[in-house]
Amino acid sequence: MTEVTDKSVLLIISGGIAAYKSLELIRLIKKGGGSVRCILTKGGEQFVTPLSVSALCEEQAYTDLWSLKDETEMGHIRLSREADVIIIAPASANLIAQMAQGRADDLASTALLASDKPALIAPAMNVRMWENPATKANIEKLKEYGHTIIGPTEGDMACGEYGMGRMLEPEEIFVAITGALEQPLPKKKLTGKTALVTSGPTYEAIDPVRFIGNRSSGKQGHAIATALQQAGADVTLVTGPVNIPDPAGVKTIHIQTAAEMLKACEDTLPADIAVCAAAVSDWAPKQHEQKIKKRGDSSAPNIELSENPDILKTISNHKNRPEIVIGFAAETENLEENGQAKLAKKGCDIILANLVAQDGAEVFGTDQNQVSCITASAVDNWAPMTKSAIAKKLTDTIINALNQTETLKSAAE
Repeated sequence: MTEVTDKSVLLIISGGIAAYKSLELIRLIKKGGGSVRCILTKGGEQFVTPLSVSALCEEQAYTDLWSLKDETEMGHIRLSREADVIIIAPASANLIAQMAQGRADDLASTALLASDKPALIAPAMNVRMWENPATKANIEKLKEYGHTIIGPTEGDMACGEYGMGRMLEPEEIFVAITGALEQPLPKKKLTGKTALVTSGPTYEAIDPVRFIGNRSSGKQGHAIATALQQAGADVTLVTGPVNIPDPAGVKTIHIQTAAEMLKACEDTLPADIAVCAAAVSDWAPKQHEQKIKKRGDSSAPNIELSENPDILKTISNHKNRPEIVIGFAAETENLEENGQAKLAKKGCDIILANLVAQDGAEVFGTDQNQVSCITASAVDNWAPMTKSAIAKKLTDTIINALNQTETLKSAAE
């Protein structure tokens, strides 16, 4: 058996009958020469006790996010930061959902959100829960975040059913832990870089109850912020009103109007990278202090509009201009022509142009997209893919562009 001598393991035990197997996993880690700290969720405590876990770990079992003693002596951030590897076994459907959504409402989810390393996740749940589309989507999201899913396997369930959802055996999980320890974490290619990303729509008030806006969901901008953060960048996301969670590990600033977005962006500069993915309203109405009433004569009120600040152009020509600036162009026709014109007009380095209605299908709010990557020298039509995949491809494009710039600088010196 491979040893884990002098290695520290953070074991998180969530609710499920498979929790009893985690006691054997603790024994295997200790026998291999490692140390174990353990977090028990409220659900986990229903199946194994803090006393039994503490006795095997020879360490205190941590259960309460709000424990004054625990936070004074250890703290949820240190629990994850000081571990060489994090393993969640069993990982319930609930804890998996918490991680996918970036929630931090108990000690386990808070420690995971504050972690600086990916986790090994050993799911355990009823077969129908495992096959539920929501769980499948959450698992894919965790993979995108860089976590490793180990198992589950097929077999008899405690509930009497049979199927996929059984947690791996402790010996198999131990092998996964030793494998993770033997593989050093890859150096993230954007470590040391700062990035600014804009996302979502802006809302421009007409009166206290009405506004001008658009149907941008923010999914693409948020996916880009996540991809840059996973590549090692220190990311600030400036987002308009959206109905999706803030990306984990990303500083997020919420705004309403284009003017507020511009101020937040300028306050964030200088940065190495800027990606303006927000669908900023081009116009702002003159705001009425009171709600506009119907006149009773079928005539519509005149709404006076003024042009909003051009955020992409401002950043592209800013005294603290990022090394690479990327904009988006949502078009309904003449995609390449309009994208190239916007590239020249704004002064940015790359435009990602997309048709907001493709073959009769809407793009706003969906998980799929198709874009053309436009530079001053070329147009690259990317295949249709998920917005997360586009975010990763764009991140690779940014990395390559920065590498080329650094190579040219070195040659000039």
